This record gives sequence, C-alpha cells and structure tokens, in this order.
Amino acid sequence: MNKALNNKTEKQNVGSSESQISIFSERIKNLTEHLKSNKKDHNTRRGLMKLVGKRKKLLSYLKTKSNERYESIIKSLGLRR
Repeated sequence: MNKALNNKTEKQNVGSSESQISIFSERIKNLTEHLKSNKKDHNTRRGLMKLVGKRKKLLSYLKTKSNERYESIIKSLGLRR
C-alpha cells in the first residue's frame, strides 16, 4: 500500500516547492502577456504582484533548505538572468 502511495506522489507532486514555483512562473508569464494588451487592468496587476511575492518567498525558502535544488529550479525556469 505504501509503495502505491509513493508512486502516486512521484507522478503528481504538486505540493513540492519546485512544482509550486513552476506553476507560479507559468501564471506570472500568462498574466504579464495579458497586461501587455490590457494596461488598465489594475486588479490583474495586483494579482500578479501577489504571485510574484509568493514565488519569491518560496524561492527564498528553497534556498535556505537546499541550495542545490534552488540552483536547479533557477536554471530550469530561466529566472534571475
């Protein structure tokens, strides 16, 4: 039973810091594109800023926990150029 649980978590581990950061990055990219054509959409801009803050907090958490995983996610997503 425990083995089946591990297989499921390996396939769908959306709770890990890396997966949350990648999900936030995708949403940030989509909202940025939306705001390029809708410059006066301030509610979306506020949501974007909240997402950026959440991603920043997760990245700093990941850096304190494991610098190796932090460097890996930064390189894979192309952040901090």
